[in-house]
Amino acid sequence: MAMAQTGQKAGGVSDFVTKYLSLLGLLFFLGLMLFPFFMIAINSFKTETEYLANGPFSLPESLNLGALRETWVKTDYSTKLVNSLVISVGTAVLAVFLSLFNAFAIGIGKIKGRTFYLLFFLMAMTLPVESLVYPLYYLFKQIGLYNSRLGVIIVTAALHTAFGTYLLTSVFRSFNKDLLESARLDGCNKLQLLFKIVVPLNMPTLSVLFVFFFIWTWNDFFLPLIFLISNANQTVPIAMALARGERGMVITTQSAAAFLGVVPALIFFILFQRTLTKGIMAGATK
Repeated sequence: MAMAQTGQKAGGVSDFVTKYLSLLGLLFFLGLMLFPFFMIAINSFKTETEYLANGPFSLPESLNLGALRETWVKTDYSTKLVNSLVISVGTAVLAVFLSLFNAFAIGIGKIKGRTFYLLFFLMAMTLPVESLVYPLYYLFKQIGLYNSRLGVIIVTAALHTAFGTYLLTSVFRSFNKDLLESARLDGCNKLQLLFKIVVPLNMPTLSVLFVFFFIWTWNDFFLPLIFLISNANQTVPIAMALARGERGMVITTQSAAAFLGVVPALIFFILFQRTLTKGIMAGATK
């Protein structure tokens, strides 16, 4: 009896130590990930004189907005912010709809060659974006979509659709077939079946896809750099990268450019954190 109690105490101590060691490890990696953001944040609110006098690791003496204001005006940040929002939201919405229709046809519909189509989208996920630049450049030049936000939205949404289709197909394949059959017997056509039954029951998964697509598009640098040559159409990542690369810019202004590039995506992630968590938990419980 005493040995059993001793074993239980030893097991309890071991679980306690493991729990807090895991917590310390997670806190360490969290700090490691947040450290770059912390550095650009504190240096964004310093003056050039303060930075040169105290170094990069010192806290700002006051919240000086001079570097942020200068970067905002110099890069025309308001225009770039609108461009990024339009492209990111448009791409996310279009990619979710395309993925939804594709996955409905492959995962629930009775089309022939479903495995072939699924393999096609799986191969499209591995396709390097760089291999599409030349044909898309000449195509967009011919049809008038070059240097337009619509062209970037179409290309990026098509690329994201491969992942979205693959993910939603795996979800729809496990959908309750009896529920679908009952809806068909009640007179639901395919569109009613999709938007009145399938979409409401899979809204958490669709929300997660929307968040992923938005953040991926917001952070995309290569495609907007190639297809948006006009300053009026450029996105935030391009403007911030060009600002950080300008000669003669001090470190406080470069930090402000990096800060302005990260903050919108961070705000979006915080706003949709619950949606993201609910979607992941819903996928886990299924």
